[in-house]
Amino acid sequence: MKFRNFKMIGYVVYGRGSFNQLDEIIAPHRTDGKPMIFLVDHFFTGKPLVERIPLRGNDKIIFADVTYEPKTTYVDSLAQQLKDEFGAVSGIIGIGGGSTMDLAKAVSLMMNNPGASADYQGWDLVKLPGVYKVGIPTLSGTGAEVSRTTVLTGPTKKLGMNSDFTPFDQIVLDPELTKDAPVNQRFYTGMDCYIHCIESLEGTYLNEFSKSYGEKALQLCRDVFVNTNEWTDECDDKLMMASYAGGMSIAYSQVGVAHAVSYGLSYLLGTKHGIGNCIVMNHLEEYYPEGVKEFKHMVEKNGIDIPAGICKGLSDEDFEKMINVSMGMKPLWENALGKDWEKIMTREKLRALYEKL
Repeated sequence: MKFRNFKMIGYVVYGRGSFNQLDEIIAPHRTDGKPMIFLVDHFFTGKPLVERIPLRGNDKIIFADVTYEPKTTYVDSLAQQLKDEFGAVSGIIGIGGGSTMDLAKAVSLMMNNPGASADYQGWDLVKLPGVYKVGIPTLSGTGAEVSRTTVLTGPTKKLGMNSDFTPFDQIVLDPELTKDAPVNQRFYTGMDCYIHCIESLEGTYLNEFSKSYGEKALQLCRDVFVNTNEWTDECDDKLMMASYAGGMSIAYSQVGVAHAVSYGLSYLLGTKHGIGNCIVMNHLEEYYPEGVKEFKHMVEKNGIDIPAGICKGLSDEDFEKMINVSMGMKPLWENALGKDWEKIMTREKLRALYEKL
């Protein structure tokens, strides 16, 4: 049996106020007057966080439009813009939620790899390291800060640039940065982590490495969304570590049905990842009975609305597109349902599931 040789993050700093060390952390990575590029979620335009970014010389802040999840065309245009303006850069620093961090990873890779980012959607297609890259989450749950993928919507599929060159060189985990997240958004992103854990812990790829991280992340999610009646700073601390541990859990295993189905929604309808997972999870009693029961309890306890009826009125062609994208996520289906997953999850069954959403 051949074991995966798993590439992890280079450096991690954790703690309230650790964002204040960013200048010191990135200083050794500045080269020959080339700028550091700060890709910041557009949510922070005009907010105090922007004033705290340690700009030096010709550094640049770009506000990333993450209204929709990152498209390969957006990655390519950002990389080209930076090449045209600066030739080369010292590094890319992504500050925001999962979409912003994925964008930062992808732009870093495309600064050094030829062609278009759509050419690298898949497993181990990236051949050259990107420029230095830092991930700074301002939402907790996606695990994008630790993952070896950057999820992108391309011309024909939604699939990550999944490679050993994708993980960040540095992450800064400062729970203070998540304090002002909108309540609904915080819940949807937190549920992304919860669903990671359920899918990993109940998957056929499960091993003690994944289990150790997954069980801890699940416990932290329950502390925050089941056992707490009022949101506190401690909730932000716990959810940030749940996101990290949940990301580590799936790094050495895989996610499952909820993610595989939500990729189709995202590709066709532009549904954001966290909310897409919640919409799907609401209907997965057949696959994760206990997880879905607890998920529904958390939705009710936290007073969250999960959208319904988003697939009403779609054409046969639309359903086929979603099914094609979802069926393309083979490792996810195999983790969830085993080697014979195609006999269990037929196109007809998947169509019926989409029709419920």
